[in-house]
Amino acid sequence: MITLTNVSKAYGDQVLYQGVNLQINDGDRVGLVGPNGSGKSTLFRLLMEEQSADDGKIMRSKGLRMGYLPQEFLPNSELTVLEETVCTNPELRQLETELHEVLQQMKVPDPPQSLLERYDRLHAAFEHAGGYEVEYRAKAILNGLGFRQEDLDRPLNEMSGGWMMRVELAKLLLSEPHVLLLDEPTNHLDLYSLLWFQQYLQDYRGTLILVSHDRSFLNAVISSVVELRANKLLRYTGDYDSFVEQRDEEVRILQAARKNQEDYRRQSQRFINRFRAKSTKASQVQSRIKQLERMEEIPLPDEVPTIHFRFPPVERSGLKVVELRNVSQAYGERVVYRDLNLELERGKKTVLVGPNGAGKSTLLKILGEQVPIQSGEIKLGLRVAPGYYSQHRTDLANTSQSVLDAAMGGAPGVAGEYARTVLGGFLFRGDDVLKPVSVLSGGEKSRLSLVKHLLSPPNLLLLDEPTTHLDIDSVQCLIDALKMYEGTLVFISHDLHFIREIADQVLLIEDGQLTLFRGDYEYFEFRMHEEGRQWIVPGALVDKPVLKSAQTVAQKEIKTVSGPKSKEQKRREAAERQKRAKQAQLDQQARAARGPDQKAALLQEQAQLAEALQKPEIYNNAEELERINRRLKAIAVALEEKNSE
Repeated sequence: MITLTNVSKAYGDQVLYQGVNLQINDGDRVGLVGPNGSGKSTLFRLLMEEQSADDGKIMRSKGLRMGYLPQEFLPNSELTVLEETVCTNPELRQLETELHEVLQQMKVPDPPQSLLERYDRLHAAFEHAGGYEVEYRAKAILNGLGFRQEDLDRPLNEMSGGWMMRVELAKLLLSEPHVLLLDEPTNHLDLYSLLWFQQYLQDYRGTLILVSHDRSFLNAVISSVVELRANKLLRYTGDYDSFVEQRDEEVRILQAARKNQEDYRRQSQRFINRFRAKSTKASQVQSRIKQLERMEEIPLPDEVPTIHFRFPPVERSGLKVVELRNVSQAYGERVVYRDLNLELERGKKTVLVGPNGAGKSTLLKILGEQVPIQSGEIKLGLRVAPGYYSQHRTDLANTSQSVLDAAMGGAPGVAGEYARTVLGGFLFRGDDVLKPVSVLSGGEKSRLSLVKHLLSPPNLLLLDEPTTHLDIDSVQCLIDALKMYEGTLVFISHDLHFIREIADQVLLIEDGQLTLFRGDYEYFEFRMHEEGRQWIVPGALVDKPVLKSAQTVAQKEIKTVSGPKSKEQKRREAAERQKRAKQAQLDQQARAARGPDQKAALLQEQAQLAEALQKPEIYNNAEELERINRRLKAIAVALEEKNSE
């Protein structure tokens, strides 16, 4: 399917790969891991032929369709969300246009046989490509990724960058490539949409190559790992946790072998030094010398330094940290909370969960006094100092400062060495700390803003998606630090590994109501299951992906050209075409006879079905949703024909 042979790639003096080999087969599910800057995104660009290798060959199967989601991409489109999503398949759009043209040409008393045959071919190709299902699938995928029904008709250029990336992901899933290349696809998802997406990928039957900082997500969807280490690609079987165990075992074996080798060298050298002058031992001495000269040193893997830091002590607050009394909040006519009441206790680590738009970020901002409330009261406890962090908000006013100075600016009294240690844990290493803030990317500024909060933490820490711009090692660094944090933590995260490691209670937000589960995430899941409650968007929203693997497509293509047709087969096919053509003419005459009364009925039925699609409960019934979308498609075709008559 995809074969890399002796591939090398470098940028100036920085060598990413040196003579690497890799085989990707149909149906492989690969997690691509490695330190920041090791070349994961570059490998994707090589596979997509956006860049060229310096040396070696990259071979792809003929007809292989590959889809690539980069980390950042902002489309420039004036289409609506739904229009942008469904226009992803130019082949399908072309088939639809040609079908319409042929239908117009067939409106003659006796259309030629060649036209009927062309219609048959186009119709079969359109149906095979899923032409009648595309809008239904697009809506279902967008719904699973967190879009509400009213969002689908919004212009894409009015959406934020994160929502634009969700549309790009929806387009990719809808296009059904043989190979999915996903570079941090969960960065802009919330927990609900991530779990829907995770289930979707588990059902996906094509080939998957994935980069993600989310350890739990990787474990759920991959079956092998390719590690970029020391300019090589090293492959391991199993999920991410299995890879870590195998890699650690490899390192232990290499370290033991290296120690044995060094012990042997020392023993041999002592023997040489002791008997060098003795003629009776001369041959043995020379033999040992030659052995040492020929012995190649057992290499040890480059170790990425594991960084640990502890929060400085925070001031002990009162037992009741924050209290909300009868709080109401709305955005325009959309009411998020009405008469909300909540109490949080000292030392608790609370994760907020709930569907997209439920008000998680709003509640976090209310707790941090970041937004004025419309009514009610917020009461902070004794000696409580809140600190609010969001991935979308940075407090870096002086962009001429260096990274190190900006980090230390909000933490008076913090030693420079300690600040460098914490910055290193969040991917600012070596001379990176001397770069001016002005040259940092959006993700780097978010990481720097997070470091500022960690260097001088408040005793009420409010974090909105703190792991988004981190790698796996940085996430673990943050987990280790937060476990030792002595203050009160409230956070939102889409990273299940992070949630499971940190949260000791879960606050579920649904329809403006709060339900507190006084236990960790596993306890929350147990309670939801025990009560028969479904808190994740049902997987039935989308039928299991019908993405066809390259092997399946190839088998079908082979079947269609399996050999010449017999005369009897040709005769039957010609008779069938004539029958369909005659039926099409009869249908057309019947439609013309029915006249304007049928058009009015079609318009009325279209309005009723469109009204039904506005009801949220319809999206919980996949079968009914599909029936409505199919009928709307048929009505649209019928009305188009009516208008052209």
